[in-house]
Amino acid sequence: MVHDTNKQPSAATALSLLRHAATVVAAGRVALGVAALARPSVPARPWVGASADELGARVFGRALGARDIALGLGALAALRIAPAGSAGSAGAWVAAGALSDALDVAITAAAWPELPRTTRWLVAAAAGGAAVAGAAGALALSLDRPGAP
Repeated sequence: MVHDTNKQPSAATALSLLRHAATVVAAGRVALGVAALARPSVPARPWVGASADELGARVFGRALGARDIALGLGALAALRIAPAGSAGSAGAWVAAGALSDALDVAITAAAWPELPRTTRWLVAAAAGGAAVAGAAGALALSLDRPGAP
């Protein structure tokens, strides 16, 4: 029996993979948020450098950690509740996280010359990748519901 290696994955498979990616990004967001609440200078240092140890950076780091926990848990809960084919609010939660990540990229770009040379690329790539994965996941969730085009 010969298998067709040129066969494209089905739309359902692609939607399932994108839904899984949205779940992974949401779980990563929760993990990052917990780390930021516990030790805000650790995830902040690659972004802002040595100033991550200053009081203002620690306060903002914890606030961003709380934001990430809320967005991540909201997305995870909505994804768990909504079975495939009935996305409900899951797409909105995933889209909100993607928007947050995209704005992180914009904020990083605006401060680019003042950020640490090496790690600013890491931060921009991580936030940009999460924004793209989240946007794709949100799109997949909007397509994976009854009556979607």
